[in-house]
Order: sequence, then C-alpha cells, then structure tokens
Amino acid sequence: MKVLLANKFLFNNGGAEAVLLQERMFLTSSGADVIDFAMQHERNIESRYANHFVSRQEYRTGGRLAKIKSALSLIHSREAVSKLASLIEETRPDLMHCHNIYHQLTPSIVGVAKSRGIPVVLTLHDSKPVCPVHTRMREDQLCSSCLAGDFHHVLMHRCADGSIAQSATLYMEAVIQRWFGSYEKVDRFLAPSQFMRESVLPRFAADRVQVLYNGVDVSGISASDRDKGYVLYCGRLAPGKGAETLLRAHEAADFRWPLVVAGSGPLADSLKAQFTRNVRFAGQLSGETLNETIAEASVVVVPSEWCENCPMSVLEAMAYGKAVVATRVGGIPELVDDRVTGLLFEPGNTDELRHHLDCLMNDATRRAGMGAAGRSRVEADFSLEKHNTELMAVYRSLVSERPSSH
Repeated sequence: MKVLLANKFLFNNGGAEAVLLQERMFLTSSGADVIDFAMQHERNIESRYANHFVSRQEYRTGGRLAKIKSALSLIHSREAVSKLASLIEETRPDLMHCHNIYHQLTPSIVGVAKSRGIPVVLTLHDSKPVCPVHTRMREDQLCSSCLAGDFHHVLMHRCADGSIAQSATLYMEAVIQRWFGSYEKVDRFLAPSQFMRESVLPRFAADRVQVLYNGVDVSGISASDRDKGYVLYCGRLAPGKGAETLLRAHEAADFRWPLVVAGSGPLADSLKAQFTRNVRFAGQLSGETLNETIAEASVVVVPSEWCENCPMSVLEAMAYGKAVVATRVGGIPELVDDRVTGLLFEPGNTDELRHHLDCLMNDATRRAGMGAAGRSRVEADFSLEKHNTELMAVYRSLVSERPSSH
C-alpha cells in the first residue's frame, strides 16, 4: 500500500507530530510505501520526497504587506496545491492521511487528492474544522458557538487574543474553506477522543467520524516502581496549560513536596521569577533524561485549562505506572479513571489540586496502586499496537472502496 502522509512539520514538534512519526514508523516497518508531504525545515527528518515540500512560511514576521500576503496564503496555498499535485502524479498513492495541515499546507490540499480519486483521512488533533481558533475555549469556558459551521462568533467575540485583525483572518479562513468544501471532501475523520468526535458531529455525519485513541508503545516502556518523592509536570509553559495553577497549589501546600517542572515556553521566565521554593525548573527534557524523570516521579500532573484531546503526556505517565492528577476537561476523563488510575479536578481549581496532591504524596501505597491500574489500562486500551491495527483497518476499508483506476 502507498500512503501519502501530510503534515506541516516532519520532525517531533508536538503531540500531532509524535503521532504522525509513530504511524510513519509503523507503516514503513510493515512494508508500506510512505510518501511524505510537509514544509521545508532544517529539523525535518530525512525524506526522499523533500524536493516536493512547500517553502518555509513564517506568519508573524515582515511588514504589513508581507503579513497580508501571509494571511492570504494560510487560507489557500497555491504552492502546496501545485506541489502536491506533482507529488501525486509522480507517486500514485492509494490514500492520503492528513495530520496538522493548517496554515502552511492548508486544507485546500484535500481537494487535490480527491480530484484524483484518492481517499483522504484526517486526524483531528484539535477542533480547527469547527472552531477557527481551534481551542473551543472562550473566556476560559468551553464554547460550542461555531460547531455547526456558523463562524461569525469568532468576530463578535474577538476570539483570537482579543484582536479584531487576527479574528477576521481566522474567520475568513474558516468561511473560505467551508466554501471550498475542503473538509466535506474528507472521507474519514479520526478523532483521538470521544470528546473530539462529539465536537465535530454538529457539522459532519457520524459515519465519517471514527474514534481512534492515540497509542503508546508499552513494549518500549517498563512500568517503574521507583519513587523519588517529587511531583512532576511535563509540558509547555504557556497559557492554557495550567502550570501556574500547579505552582500556586504547591505554594498553598506550603511547599511540602518537591516539584519538578519540565518544559519551556513564553511563561517560563515569569514563573521562575515568581516561584522559587522547593521547585526545580528542569527546562525542555527529551530522550533518556525525560524517561528517567518520569520513571522516578511520584505523581504526574496534567493541569490543562483548555480542551486537551488525547494527551500523550497522560498515556506515557500511565505506561510508566504513575498515578496521574489531571483536569476534568476535554478528552482527559476518557483516559484517567477517577479514583482508580488517578484523580481529576476542575480546571483552575487550586484548592482541589492541592488536596489531591497532598493525599497522594502522603500515601505511597495508594499512588503505587493507581499507577499499576494505569499501566494495566494502557496495555488494554491505549497500546500502540491496538492503535496501529485499527488504523490499518480504516485504510483498508477506504482503499477497498476506491475505484480500480484513477
């Protein structure tokens, strides 16, 4: 089978890319012919199709005219359409699977594949097709105003950081893609959570949206019985991720337990300046250092305040056999079984978070039991093997329905 994988980045830049690269490795090892389509970038992994990649785009640089041109190109990229058409002509794929294609590649590429009789799969890493700002959040509350395709709310409420210009650009993008029918041409949406599936059902037919949870490679991660007595946060230090809520809960607990904050982002300097007692800001971790840091933690906290989909940070913590304390938001409650594999709290609720962490940090037996239950849950429901098996079933069903000639 020839599978064309489209994603703006071909390196590990976040959750979407982690899933993409896992699937790419599986397909390659299974004997499939993988065809890459991405944006040119010095961090991209090696690909023999790199000459077909679109030129690198930066949307927040340059003067006013450059920004206007960039805004238009994020709605419809003629370069991406042209280069993808050439790539398809050269390689003749059986199927195209899109991941994070917004802005640099644009959903316009869907029509290129469909016009050539190629089935299209799109993984919903966020709610962009039904929410122009992709978060489904407005004033720190879950928002459903645009789900059915009525996008004027993004202008009314200036949803893009309060900016009328940015909100207008995202409104135009959403309306024009609806006019092009780009998402309507997708054969199968893959939702990594039931929450995400329900988010898009007001716009798309139920038989086109299938839940496919992200998978974690349990064969490559051993459950850890090491416990060095610290609480761990791994993630971006950015608005919506809840790191400040965790640090305030730590402060409210009178710094009774050590806290390790692993990650970087725009809030890093501010948080480091405000919170200094019994906390270690470890910066961006990767590889064996990250693995060891998770393996030796007592509890892993995922305090997100926006609608997470199926965060790999939760699945990886459970794979390591760690109790997870996380927010009751988005797809997280589908992963964390409250009071069994971890504890859930309301987003932004410092007191509830502090209480949960005090309880677990004072009870090593309870947190170990939750960690063991989490490991069992991952093995049963969220293994990479299960994910890949279900992915191939989707591919085969669409390819088998395809006309014999294209």
